[in-house]
Amino acid sequence: MKTGTILFFFFFHCCLLVGQLEHPKASPLQELVQQIGLTRVKVVYSRPAVRGRTIFGDLVPYGRIWRVGANESTKFSVSDTIQVGPYTLPHGTYALYAFPYKDYWDVVFHKNTEHWGDGRDAYRPEEDQFRLRLKPEISPVFQENFQISFDEITHNGMLMIWHWDKLRLQIPISVNTEAVMEAQLRKALTENASAQSWYEAARYLHEQNKDPQRALGYVEQALAKGGDTYYFHRVRSLLLANLGRFREAIAAASISRELAHAEGKDEFVRMNEKNIEKWKQFKEK
Repeated sequence: MKTGTILFFFFFHCCLLVGQLEHPKASPLQELVQQIGLTRVKVVYSRPAVRGRTIFGDLVPYGRIWRVGANESTKFSVSDTIQVGPYTLPHGTYALYAFPYKDYWDVVFHKNTEHWGDGRDAYRPEEDQFRLRLKPEISPVFQENFQISFDEITHNGMLMIWHWDKLRLQIPISVNTEAVMEAQLRKALTENASAQSWYEAARYLHEQNKDPQRALGYVEQALAKGGDTYYFHRVRSLLLANLGRFREAIAAASISRELAHAEGKDEFVRMNEKNIEKWKQFKEK
């Protein structure tokens, strides 16, 4: 091939590349990440708008597979095994699909993530991890762009909420954080564990309203290791109050208050003072 011909094709190819225009998408992409206890959940999806259209039963027909958004299929990733309703979902990435009907929806967690969009012709039910049948609700709030969100988040679970137009669907998700944490506690709380490790263990048990006597032992280990801080004493005061030992709780809160004051932690000064006044009204158990 002559040199002139080669140069022509080279410059023609460059012009094509330069001419490619990146434009805003009608259904913009969103990535949503949420921590539940020690488990990380991520959803990547596109957000179509209503734009005056009739959505369910028209734009999204009843009884036909929907990609739960627009453009590529919606992807749901989870770092550990979770429960979705009554079903177990192992860690990994899944495509989210739905089959909407007028009175109920079948929500699908699908193992094949390679389909474009809803994969209508390539979709195979045998590649579903499971289907979950749920009843949608009518929301008093109008949602212009399709929205996936998480709410009612605890260490042990949350709701994944789909909301578009005036239709709202809630998908319950739960994790066994307690079992994971108990295993971590056994591993972390060795003879050489740091004061911070003992404190974190005590705080976790307190936040879960679980075994205050064991938690108190943990925070006292933290203090014995040299962790004489306002937040160690504060958690100790809360645990003592949970056990009905209010005089000791007031004494611990007073220490926490003075240490917090010395460090300029006004919020903790106020919280301790509030608890001290409250606990003065209670009698020892």
